[in-house]
Amino acid sequence: MNAPDGKYAWTATVGEKGQIVIPKQAREIFGIKPGDTLLLLGDIRRGIAIPPKGAFADLFDAAFQEKDNGSE
Repeated sequence: MNAPDGKYAWTATVGEKGQIVIPKQAREIFGIKPGDTLLLLGDIRRGIAIPPKGAFADLFDAAFQEKDNGSE
């Protein structure tokens, strides 16, 4: 079974300290370097997601943008 273009799946093992190693191919594809900070999102029913780098800035901007309430 071939994955659609741009779609990937990997496995990772959780170590004794709760750490996981991101597979090399995933790090290369997504430009993940040592020292990078990754955002993990969790949902009890849907699982854990690791959004692409830069998503934190977008999420931060969306969460903290000022709403135009008509008064300036």
